[in-house]
Amino acid sequence: MDEQIILIFQFIVFIFSVMIHEISHGAVALRLGDPTAKNAGRLTLNPIKHIDLFGSILLPLLLVTIKSPFLFGWAKPVPYNPMNLRDPKRGSGLIAAAGPVSNLLVAAFFGIIYRMIDASGTTTPGAITLAGFAASIVAVNVALALFNLIPIPPLDGSGILFSILPERFSGVQHVLSRYGFYILLFLMFTGGFNFITPIAQALFSVFVGS
Repeated sequence: MDEQIILIFQFIVFIFSVMIHEISHGAVALRLGDPTAKNAGRLTLNPIKHIDLFGSILLPLLLVTIKSPFLFGWAKPVPYNPMNLRDPKRGSGLIAAAGPVSNLLVAAFFGIIYRMIDASGTTTPGAITLAGFAASIVAVNVALALFNLIPIPPLDGSGILFSILPERFSGVQHVLSRYGFYILLFLMFTGGFNFITPIAQALFSVFVGS
């Protein structure tokens, strides 16, 4: 399949994957008793409601341009009010985990599609194209899930970490919350996220088969 078509397709998949990611946050928040995201109109597939100029457009385009081995980024965070949750600390962790979990579920679904095509032995151009698209969807969603599981604000991994962190480590939470974005930018432009690549490749193989 033409490399440019793959890159364009990956970018489109990325946009919809971050939307699913954010909608999942809001859906779990609603399930746990907080309607903030619903009232803000964020439980929608309208991309305008979710796209962040830097995290959803500029950064992914930069990564595509430099032929990064994987895409990552973020959308506008879905708002929620922890005071509306029955168990604010536990609930915040579940809401944070919902995004990466949704991406892994998408990856698993399209991994199954890829395996079915592969197992059929069909080598028609249409089947090969469909398999390539399925593999791209798996790759993008695996990368998104892993990137967002990094425990540095504003990524979801920090919400999961803070939900299980004992009170005596509140200083760690304060420092990360204050400087997290700058830490992310530093790591992003110094190759600090290179450790994700082998993990993403291994997880990709789990979904689509070796």
